[in-house]
Amino acid sequence: MPLYTRTRPSCSWQRTPSPRGRSHKPHAASSTMASSFLLLLLLTFVLLLAAAPRGEGRAVFAGLSFESPGEAEAFEDALLRQACFNVSLLPSSGGREACVARLDTARGGAGSGPLPVLRAALRGTLGEAVGAAGAVGAFASLSNHAREEMAVRDCVELLGYSVDELGWALDAMAETDDGLEELDASGARVAAAAAAARRAEDDLHAWLSAALGNQDTCLEGFRGTDGRLLRRVEAAVAQLSQLVSNLLAMHKRLRSITPLLHHAPPRNNGTGGGGGDPGSELPPWVMDIEGGGGGGRDEELLLKRARGGGRSTRVDVVVAQDGSGRYRTVSEAVARAPSHSKRKYVIYVKRGVYHENVEVRKKKTNIVLVGEGMGETVISGSRSFSGGWTTFRSATFAVAGAGFVARDLTIRNTAGPAAHQAVALRVDSDRSAFFRVAVEGHQDTLYAHSLRQFYRDCRVAGTVDFVFGNGIAVLQRTLVATLPLAPGQAGSVTAQGRRDPNQNTGFAFHGCVVEARHPTFLGRPWKPFSRVVVMESYLGPGVQARGWLEWAATGAGERGAALATLFYGEYGNYGPGAGVAGRVKWPGYHVIADAAVAGRFTVRRFIDGLAWLPATGVTFTADLFRK
Repeated sequence: MPLYTRTRPSCSWQRTPSPRGRSHKPHAASSTMASSFLLLLLLTFVLLLAAAPRGEGRAVFAGLSFESPGEAEAFEDALLRQACFNVSLLPSSGGREACVARLDTARGGAGSGPLPVLRAALRGTLGEAVGAAGAVGAFASLSNHAREEMAVRDCVELLGYSVDELGWALDAMAETDDGLEELDASGARVAAAAAAARRAEDDLHAWLSAALGNQDTCLEGFRGTDGRLLRRVEAAVAQLSQLVSNLLAMHKRLRSITPLLHHAPPRNNGTGGGGGDPGSELPPWVMDIEGGGGGGRDEELLLKRARGGGRSTRVDVVVAQDGSGRYRTVSEAVARAPSHSKRKYVIYVKRGVYHENVEVRKKKTNIVLVGEGMGETVISGSRSFSGGWTTFRSATFAVAGAGFVARDLTIRNTAGPAAHQAVALRVDSDRSAFFRVAVEGHQDTLYAHSLRQFYRDCRVAGTVDFVFGNGIAVLQRTLVATLPLAPGQAGSVTAQGRRDPNQNTGFAFHGCVVEARHPTFLGRPWKPFSRVVVMESYLGPGVQARGWLEWAATGAGERGAALATLFYGEYGNYGPGAGVAGRVKWPGYHVIADAAVAGRFTVRRFIDGLAWLPATGVTFTADLFRK
């Protein structure tokens, strides 16, 4: 039977999303902060909805085909109902049928194709995110405790992240007419379009996954309060979380029926680095600093690098405590960096211990931080949950601007083992890379909160859950060091927070050294669909025979069910702690024997590293070491 192919608009794709700036200042008065922030969110929303689609990019979910008009319309109807799944449980929604009716009108009625359904659902969810931010911001005046006030502030910022990420996804759905089905028979052209479309869909998947996790982090900030405001905030964000979860399910449905060619991984060589030189000591856009240049003139020096083919490169600014650079603190250099930069903006930080808490906000894109070596350039803070901070706000260094790169420095939280949650590094930067960076703390050291991240030749040290969050992260050839535990503590390397089966999040440890000089487990399930894979790594003697640990008080309910819904895997590991005979017998634990399965968690497949890591100049291995 000939296939019925829906004639429909395709979608344009902006390869480098433009983060939307926010004026949120965490230490300003709460009411002023909320009002200014919400005005910007509302303006962003209006501009997004008013923007005319531009046909300038790569088709998303191109090549969809059905055997008959009836099958196509049934698929569209199923998408509509998926978009409104469970909204009848939420009093503010008007019920599922009202939701379906609204989306049906917004997408242009029956027969318009599946993509207008997704676009309409995205637009509605973006509006819900703006509304939720407004509702939560209004609670600032009701807080009567410093921790509550900080939690509200965190929520407003996190909901702003969701607005950004949903906005990027909506931009990605702008219409274009150059879908795969309209290409000529040129195999090379079809393959190139398929690879571009696959990467576009990966971007969409990453942004939707992040937009769901932000609300969880918002609610976690109220831990330690009396729950009065928590219940209000839960009600304000519940529908947003459900709608984003529905979008992820729609994404899965659409992905499942696109041509297989669409999902074939691109082929390339197995290693990479900046400027075509995987062994380069510095990326081609970073200047080698040689000698002093007092009086703040280091950044003006230009150096022709033989390895870069004679190209001149530069450092934009230098930070030095002794006044020999333009700035004395990292925070000031970041604050003065250009917003929404399209090129790499390089900040060189001279050796010394910088006692400060640094925030690289969303609008500070493409920042590069270069130190003089691990243990030489140190950024140090001591915030902790015990000290009155939320876990989210406790970070010594927090980065949200996309395209961030750091190398040759140490980020440290010195709060100590008795301080409970005390983050050294928190990352919400999409396509961020860390090379030869030491991240030091005790509990909750590295908060890989959201989006795509890569760590190479780094060192991460801690005690409990010291790599945690819900990002999409690969740690490669990284030293994982366990520190002595406080009395009553059980050591665990990871606490991964995937809460929805359709999120593409998780942690992959590839070719790492889990030193394990002190007793530890590889991880425990923070959320129901927690996902961690350890492959081709050395596991030291302190890794316990069971390998993995239940969450505290696991029993009936969500925590107990997580043992079946999580995905923990080990592949090709070695060392005294690598034996799998005594490992846990949970349904969700897997001894991976198939290289094809392990390959899903490589740089190539898990974070689509070939699309963006070469531009960072960071060395990487795209595939398994041994095939």
